[in-house]
Amino acid sequence: MRKKIIIIAGWLAVWQLLSVIIHNPILMAGPLETLGALAALLGTAEFAESLVFSFLRIVGGFLAGSAAGILLAYLADQKPILRDILAPLVTVLKSVPVASFIILALIWFGSGALSFVISFLVVFPILYLNTLQGLQNLDGKLLEMAEVFHIPASSRLKYIVLPGIYPFLQSGFELALGMSWKSGIAAELIGQYKLSIGNQLYMDKITLDTAGILAWTVVILAVSWLFEKLFLLLVRTAGRKTFGAVGRSGESAGAAKENGRSGESVGTEENEQQDRAGKGEKA
Repeated sequence: MRKKIIIIAGWLAVWQLLSVIIHNPILMAGPLETLGALAALLGTAEFAESLVFSFLRIVGGFLAGSAAGILLAYLADQKPILRDILAPLVTVLKSVPVASFIILALIWFGSGALSFVISFLVVFPILYLNTLQGLQNLDGKLLEMAEVFHIPASSRLKYIVLPGIYPFLQSGFELALGMSWKSGIAAELIGQYKLSIGNQLYMDKITLDTAGILAWTVVILAVSWLFEKLFLLLVRTAGRKTFGAVGRSGESAGAAKENGRSGESVGTEENEQQDRAGKGEKA
């Protein structure tokens, strides 16, 4: 912890030194000017309205894109024809520049829903591909055994599928969280919806208020970082609970197997003794 504080303090000192050397608040506002702009920003009504507007739409797009990506990946793993149908769409979403989607979405949906749509389109292919890869890397023998013993689909999902795809989901979430905020704010910057963080950045750019731009940047970093930590904490907590259940289930299954082997051994020994006794009587 102390090491991180020292590193951050060092970068702040470099930032302040550069602002002193350049000596032009338009080109380089220092941390003190940025802190003053942030303090002034926190007391305005536009700050709360813009923050709530952008947060709800970007986070909503992230959650909707994640849910759609995971669900369609599961269905595509079950139905290869669906995987083939979705492949071109996912390739387009993954390859086309975000700016192109922003302009098209602005025409189709308007500026109010722009950050939601763009966040959704950016997050969807990430979670879809990660989930699909996780599903394709599941242990085939476990799935075959579950099929043979007619294990219910809910139990397969809880004890085989979710633990298997969990690392892929976690890495996908970590990547998608950052991308959703970057693309969402960029969409608002182009869409120019009045009550949004992107519009506030654009207005500060017009007035050459570099300190205001940096203050909003600090707000974006803080909010996105806090949401990322909270969301990943919930994911890890859910994973630990699931893996704990899986661990206990695995121990029970192992014990059952050992008991089964012991029962088989005892039964075999009894059969051998009976065979010997029968042979002795015949003799």
